Amino acid sequence: MLSAVVAVAMCLLGWRQADQADRIDAHPVRVEGTVTQLPGGTGTYSQVAYPVDGRRLTAADLWLPADARVGDPICLERAADDPAAVRVCGKTYPQPVGVGLAQTSVPAAVLTCALCLWRIRRGRAGAQRAEAGLTLAFAAEGMPALTQGKRSRRRRKGGRRALR
Repeated sequence: MLSAVVAVAMCLLGWRQADQADRIDAHPVRVEGTVTQLPGGTGTYSQVAYPVDGRRLTAADLWLPADARVGDPICLERAADDPAAVRVCGKTYPQPVGVGLAQTSVPAAVLTCALCLWRIRRGRAGAQRAEAGLTLAFAAEGMPALTQGKRSRRRRKGGRRALR
């Protein structure tokens, strides 16, 4: 079940990246942004500020050149109808993490889900076939019966119930 949830989540993440790339490709507007933060350690992403209609917007976790420094100018393409859809000039997708995760985790999650479903299905069918064989196997091995052929005298929880 978890693998199915992961597959759906990664499909949505990959779809979002592809959708933003399509919107940028439809009507690209070139702007010059400024690197305001570089990734450093865990949990921090790169950040680029860029102007849109007199406002200053920021985009996080974009592909940046290896030698980028804070304050460096960088060429960006944004969608004309959606200023938040932005990517570095010459790149296909806005964020590298979304596409990379979707490309690797979706096939793995789908394969895991299919394997689990196959094992569940095989297990149910196998359990139905094996019930009779399992009982016969125990009897054939010569194991003595625990009750010596008599009914068990073990009481059930709650004891006998009064008849009404």
